[in-house]
Amino acid sequence: MQSAKVSEALAQVASSQNPETMLEAIIFNIKNLSSPTTIAADLTAIADAIIVLPYGIVAKRTVLDKFISTLRSFENYDVWVEVGQNILSFIASNTTASSSLLDQAAAVRELIATGHEGNEDFADAAKVLSEIPLDSSQRRVSDAEKVKIWIRIVRNYLEVDDSTAAESYLNKLKNVMHTIDDPELNLHFKLSAARIQDSKRQFLAAAQSYHDISVSPVIAEEERLHTLSMAIKCAILAPAGPDRRKVLGRLYKDDRAAGLEEFGILEKMFLDRLLAPAEVDKFAQGLQPHQLARTSDGSTVLVKAVVEHNLLGASRLYSNIGFDELALLLGLGRNADKAEDTTARMIEQGRLAGRIDQIDRIIWFEGGETSREKGSGHAELTVGKEMRRWDANVQALAEELEQLTNSLQAEFPVFVERQLAA
Repeated sequence: MQSAKVSEALAQVASSQNPETMLEAIIFNIKNLSSPTTIAADLTAIADAIIVLPYGIVAKRTVLDKFISTLRSFENYDVWVEVGQNILSFIASNTTASSSLLDQAAAVRELIATGHEGNEDFADAAKVLSEIPLDSSQRRVSDAEKVKIWIRIVRNYLEVDDSTAAESYLNKLKNVMHTIDDPELNLHFKLSAARIQDSKRQFLAAAQSYHDISVSPVIAEEERLHTLSMAIKCAILAPAGPDRRKVLGRLYKDDRAAGLEEFGILEKMFLDRLLAPAEVDKFAQGLQPHQLARTSDGSTVLVKAVVEHNLLGASRLYSNIGFDELALLLGLGRNADKAEDTTARMIEQGRLAGRIDQIDRIIWFEGGETSREKGSGHAELTVGKEMRRWDANVQALAEELEQLTNSLQAEFPVFVERQLAA
């Protein structure tokens, strides 16, 4: 409901020869003319008058700028959203205003987005910001302004775990970030990239990105420790293997890590020690929902990472182990098939050096580091000692036959040529 004082003042504006001056006076005195219960309706009526009344477009821009500044001063998220949306409707319904008040419409959208962010309606905030024209020929926008808007959109989408939409705007940022010297904007870009990698379960890349951010002097010490903690969590969740070990080593040697809760499990993983279920459960309490999501085989990301780590730990303790015994050691119960599948996958991906004897149901660990190349983990489907001996004999016979052929070629070239021709 609109207040009587504002209604009366606007009625006088409509018949005035100088409406912009009277509108500015109303805007200046709005807190005296209105009340908390009528402020939204009063501001909406004033905005409508600014846009609808017939006077110069330059004056409209000036008055509307002052109105937006006054609207912002109320610091009421709901009022920002309600009044801002009405302003956009008024502008859209007025042909002249829609093409001449582009800067003012953009400012209103930013204010509406801030209101949505304050109310934690992050998806709505991202949608409103995405409607701001940044590539229009009618409105020139600098790269820095584009980056500010796109980073806000990315961060809002990440708040609702929409990494796909966030990544689409991050890709736009990649094309212009080289032109931006602002340390804060560059930091937000790096942090957004790390959060997207984290959300998409690219944990190894995320760990490296978080760690790089954690040494930035731009952020406070508390924030640096938080990003270091995130780096450790992502490194622990990453697939076990030489690449992860390198990242774990970098984090383990960071002097600040010893003061974090995650240091205990970080140390055990770096030193290839087996993890107990109680340690894993305690670590899981500090993870985010997407980091506890289930994979295609029904297990969580954390469980899969721990199983692979313990398998690497077992490879340091044993030269060979049976399928059933390995399953018990990895906490898989009697699921020997899963223990075999995990081992075969890690061998095939070059993350574990060893071979599998499916006949005797034994895994042989070869120790040392793999070459990290796919298929370089020496995965072999052996069928017993006799078959391996037979393969070696066949290889030796082939080599001897080749040597004999070469000797005949050298001693009796004519004879060999006739035999080959026949």
